[in-house]
Amino acid sequence: MSVTPPQIQASRTESGLLSTRPVWLVGILATLAGAVVTEAFALVARAAGVPMEAASPGAEEAAEIPVGGFFGGVLFWSVAGIVLAVVLARWAKRPARTFTVTTVALTALSLAGPAVAPHTATSTQIVLAASHVVAAAVVVPLLARRLAHVRR
Repeated sequence: MSVTPPQIQASRTESGLLSTRPVWLVGILATLAGAVVTEAFALVARAAGVPMEAASPGAEEAAEIPVGGFFGGVLFWSVAGIVLAVVLARWAKRPARTFTVTTVALTALSLAGPAVAPHTATSTQIVLAASHVVAAAVVVPLLARRLAHVRR
């Protein structure tokens, strides 16, 4: 009877959990996790007194960001990330690296939106920008880890 060292068993288990699921499913699960964490972050900011009112460019005044708004925003924008991950899994030579570089660049670009939001308190702009980073910090590594297991 052979005995497998615990480190190898743990590695196989972690690898198996990621590599046996379709990329799109890992994307959906990562998105849900990111949405929950980001909404929790926003609720803490709201409880700390940060005004949750923001305006889009061209708007005359700020509008209330409803409870659940951050959750919905993560769901909406993560669809593009899931599609990107599925496409890269199929055609990219190094899908995990390509996905990570692309999504980090897109996350950095997304910070411009809160920075230029008119009629929006600075504290709200900071929370909005930080929420982009929080969502990406949850979603991107989970999908990148799954993409690292793509075999050609």
